[in-house]
Amino acid sequence: MASVAASHARVESLAKAVQELSTNAATPPEKYILKDGIGGTAFPVLEVPVLDLSLLNSSSPEGEKEVEKLRLAFASCGYIQVVNHGIEDSFLDQVHGVTKEFFSLPMEEKMKCARPKDDIDGYGNDTVYSDKQTLDWNDRLYLVVKPETQRKLKVWPQNPNNFSELLLEMTAKLEKMNKILLRAMAKSLKLKDEDCFLKQYGENPIVLSRFNLYPPCPRPDVVLAAKPHGDASAMTYLLQDKQVEGLQTLKDGQWYRVPIIPNAMVVNVGDQVEIMSNGIFKSPIHRVVTNPNKERITIAIFCTPDATSEVGPAEGLIDEERPKLFNSVVDYTGNYFKSFQTGKRPIDLLRI
Repeated sequence: MASVAASHARVESLAKAVQELSTNAATPPEKYILKDGIGGTAFPVLEVPVLDLSLLNSSSPEGEKEVEKLRLAFASCGYIQVVNHGIEDSFLDQVHGVTKEFFSLPMEEKMKCARPKDDIDGYGNDTVYSDKQTLDWNDRLYLVVKPETQRKLKVWPQNPNNFSELLLEMTAKLEKMNKILLRAMAKSLKLKDEDCFLKQYGENPIVLSRFNLYPPCPRPDVVLAAKPHGDASAMTYLLQDKQVEGLQTLKDGQWYRVPIIPNAMVVNVGDQVEIMSNGIFKSPIHRVVTNPNKERITIAIFCTPDATSEVGPAEGLIDEERPKLFNSVVDYTGNYFKSFQTGKRPIDLLRI
């Protein structure tokens, strides 16, 4: 009986799934509608630099060019598309496949993974922090992968039965990519210690995963799949939908579409690397738009410093010409969500 009661508690903590609203509602509920709409109908495509990961460790002239390309990309738009990353296309297809399979399960089955009240891990949609909050048109499965002691396995899917295995393999591969990129980023800034960003991750770095379902929306002109935000992470890795666009980023006051390169990894700087780089690398403001006819599925992995590690601008990036721009912070992510929902950008509270 206790387990049944717990199950009911989780059911009551979850708002009606957007997947159900998409099927049954001709008009989205008021709490999803933006008063001023999404700000246009036609958006240009952003020229996101394509980076060959296999060249970054090379001391060849091609490798040096790739490091410089990395620096310029993260200092301007904050995005790159990584190819030749060593992750097999067939494996990425499997990851996409189990994600689609999970969201296609009957609601009763998905509710076995429902997010408990006052928690972020599990299946659900927007956590409501305020009555004035406009909700995002998406359902998600959010799971802490590392540290292992913080995994909440009760909400990890048992169906599909290979879900956990693929998640662990995926995150292990991306952690390797994360180390390569962070060392190359330090190298691109001529820092003597190429591990200086990695060291700020601390002894127990955090890896978060988020599986996203963006169902079709009857009013894409006034509803967003994800409202504008910068990521609380240090680095974010996104496996895009192969066919349906949706990600947009803000640059120079204009929203741009981030194009699809199938099986490339979209990588963006998070707020904490903007702090570490003393503002040189930019954590981009981005959002997700809805589609009236097609669902969109993506997988995001967030690599984040240990919650007890102090994050601040690297000493080698502070001088008379470029003074320290940010105060140091501990547990940036823990303080992020509530600030974000009040309309304040958390990183701005740390600016000097």
